[in-house]
Amino acid sequence: MSALGPTFLGLLESRPQHGYDLKRAYDEHFATKRPLAYGQVYATLSRLLKNGLVEVAATEAGGGPERKRYAVTDAGVTDVEQWLGRPESPEPYLQSALYTKVVLALLTGRPADEILDVQRAEHLRQMRELTRRKADGDLGDQLICDHALFHLEADLRWLELTAARLNELSGEVRGR
Repeated sequence: MSALGPTFLGLLESRPQHGYDLKRAYDEHFATKRPLAYGQVYATLSRLLKNGLVEVAATEAGGGPERKRYAVTDAGVTDVEQWLGRPESPEPYLQSALYTKVVLALLTGRPADEILDVQRAEHLRQMRELTRRKADGDLGDQLICDHALFHLEADLRWLELTAARLNELSGEVRGR
């Protein structure tokens, strides 16, 4: 389930809002690099309306089309509470593209160590970027960057372990 719907419902708990207001609040709190597209906002609101999780609290005339102010329903509040109470499933990378590249390189006689080196350099570049962003950011940015940095650190450990076992992996891959 996408987090956008429950996030909108939670944002609407404080007061009824227009789609524009929801977009602005979402972008301010959650859109780290890419703001939401208006089409995504109104498609999500339409789905929430259809499912009885929001209702149109008011319709206001303006210079253009009528503006709708959305309010969360009791069912919407319940939906948010249930969503907040469910743990997120950890996303194990049991078949990553990087592992596939390493094995394919070994199968085709290409240098798998170069793939690992290039990936290591990219991870380190991204870690430097996140560290800079963390230093300049507010507490929310710092926490988001820490989360990403911890994942990148785990990936780096995997890269080092794979590099150390490359000969052994090569033997297994070619022996299959």
